[in-house]
Formats: sequence, C-alpha cells, structure tokens
Amino acid sequence: MEKSAARSSIESTTESAAAAAEMALSASPAPRLRELPIVFTASGSEYFRIWAVNLLLILMSGGLYLPFAKQRRIRYFYANTLIEGEALAFHGDSWRMFRGFVIVVALMAVYSLTSNFSPAVAIPAFLLLCAVWPAMWRAAMQFRLGNTSWRGLRFGFHGSLAGAYRAFLPIYVPALLVTALTPDDPKAPLSWQTGLYYLAMAASILMLPWATALMRRYQHQNFSLAGERSGLSLNTRAIYFIGWKTLWLTVGLFIVTLMLTFVLGGLLALATSGKIDAPGNGQLYGLIWLGLTYLLGGSVVLAYHASRVQNLVWTNTKSASLSFESTLTGLPWLTLKNWVLIVLTLGLYRPFAVVATVRLRLHSVRIETRTDPESWQAQPTTAMQDASGEVAGDFFGVDVGL
Repeated sequence: MEKSAARSSIESTTESAAAAAEMALSASPAPRLRELPIVFTASGSEYFRIWAVNLLLILMSGGLYLPFAKQRRIRYFYANTLIEGEALAFHGDSWRMFRGFVIVVALMAVYSLTSNFSPAVAIPAFLLLCAVWPAMWRAAMQFRLGNTSWRGLRFGFHGSLAGAYRAFLPIYVPALLVTALTPDDPKAPLSWQTGLYYLAMAASILMLPWATALMRRYQHQNFSLAGERSGLSLNTRAIYFIGWKTLWLTVGLFIVTLMLTFVLGGLLALATSGKIDAPGNGQLYGLIWLGLTYLLGGSVVLAYHASRVQNLVWTNTKSASLSFESTLTGLPWLTLKNWVLIVLTLGLYRPFAVVATVRLRLHSVRIETRTDPESWQAQPTTAMQDASGEVAGDFFGVDVGL
C-alpha cells in the first residue's frame, strides 16, 4: 500500500509539473519584434558626377560601356542603402555583365535586321526573343540577388524556369492570338477574323493584372537570405482592384488633358496667329495633346499604379522571422515634378530625380524581425554568373532585379 501511494504521489507530481510547464510556455510572451531601419544616404550631386562620367563613356564607346556603367550605378546605390546601419554590397562582375550585354545586343540586332529586310522573317525572330525573355528575367534575378549581400550574407533567388514561363502565359497567349489574327487589310469589312482579333486585344488587356499577380508571386515567394525563405499572400482580385482605380484615374486625367489642350492651345494660337482656328493650328493642338498625355500618363498614372502595387506586395511579403510593410505615398507628384524639371533642364536633372525617387520608395518600407540578425548564418550558395538577363532589363526600360 505504501509503495502504491508513493507511486501515485510521484505520478501526480509529474503531471502537475508538466501542466505547469505547459501553462508557463503558453503564457510566455511572443518574440519581440525588432525594426531594421532603412536609411538611404545618396545625394543627387554625388550621383550626378557618376551619371555624367557614365554617360560620357557610354557615348564615347558607342554603348559598349553600358554594363560597366550599370555596375557603378548599382554599387553606388547599394553602398548608400543602409539597413540597421549596415550597407548592401554588390559583387557582380562587370565583364560577365558585358558578355550578357553582347548576347542581348546580338538578339536585338537579329530582330532589327530581319524586320528591315523581310517582315516575314522578323516575326520568328521576335517570337524567339519573346521565348527567351522569361528565362532571361529569371537569370536577371538570380544574378542580381546572388551577387547582393548584407552583413556578409548573400541573398538568393530560387524560382524555377517553369515558374517563370507560367508567369508570362497571361501575356503571351493573347499576344500570340493577336499576332496570328491580325487582319491583312485594316480597312476590310468586318469578318470573323477581325472579331476574334479585337477579342484577343481585349483579353490581352484584361489579363495584365493577372500576369502582374503571377509575376509578383513568382518573385516574392522565392527570395532568400541566411536560410530565410520569403512568402507572399497575394489575392489576384486586389491587383484587379488597383487596375480598376487606375483606369478611373486615367479617365479623369484624359478629361483634364482635353481641357488643358484647348486652353493652352488656344492661348498659343492667339499668341502666334491671332486666331484660335487659324490654318495650321491643328498641329499645335496635336503637339500639346501628345505632350500632356505623355507627361500625365507616364508620371501620374504609371506612378500611381506602381506605388499601389508596391504597398500591396511588400506588406504581404513575409518569412519565418521577417515581415515588411510599405506605405508609399506621393510618388505620382514626385514623378510629375521630376519629369517637368528634367524637361526644363534638358535632362540634367535626371540623376537628382533618380535619387529622390529611390529615397522615397526605400524610406516607405518598414522591416521587422523576430530574431537577432547577429544569429543569422550564411547558407552554402553558388553565385549566379549568367548576367544576360540583368542587362536585358535596360533594353526594355525596366530594372528586373531587386
């Protein structure tokens, strides 16, 4: 009896201790979030000197200095991007970027030559360029991130080749249909081919938000740093909602552009010819219309869409211990100001505009971590050496890296 009572007492004590430990664990506070502040220290005057030298060398070399200029630009911006007081670093080799540049130039030259001599041959060349673009886009992110480090830790990108092509399907399928269904004579009477052509055109526009969502998921679900793998919870409907608001903004700016065109055109017509409807004033109205459309459409509309997408995507990007928040505002008005000053200074304000834009976008992002960066350890990785996609982004007017 005494042994049985002792055993029961021991079991009861063990259960009580286990229950107490479980309650203490459940009651323990969650890991405290620690902010990693982002500070951008570049200045327009410093970057102006780099930009001017790069531009001069690009012109003197007939464009061959472009990849070396891009390396200098990336290193300057990275060295002035401080996360918790530690700067980013870029380790990309400029000669590998130059070899990628040669490949892209060769592809563009083939397409340009074939389009001049034979439009029938130009179509396969263009399709070839479209076929390799997703692979180059993926290679660009692998190269940029694989050669970027913070506190000695290399970033990485793990997106698959198949995933890159899936992200472009909503763009490529309607585009191929549009190419195949293009009527030989635009003035010909309506036919089933013409109807399908316009349906394919509409589909290509309606699928752009879907393609944007697929591309952002592909990017933000495959970033890595020190064993941390990013993830993105993104609803495609949210991208379509941003597109819907952008459409209404476009309609509003279209009306504003019409009004400004008549006002400015009328004033200039009166100043030059003394009559609003004098012969030749139509070209004046047309030039004002094109200028305002390019200025307001490119600065306000595109910048508004870009800022809303950045806020949506980065706020929903997380990893096991990292979370992000983006509250970017004011980008359309900053872009409009930059464009006006670039035109007034004949392009000399561009480096100042770039610095101001990067500063606004970076300072709008907030990074929080649940772990101490001092405890992060480098993972065995191999830096991506294919730089063809990295340089290809310049030809299409986009920066495809981070």
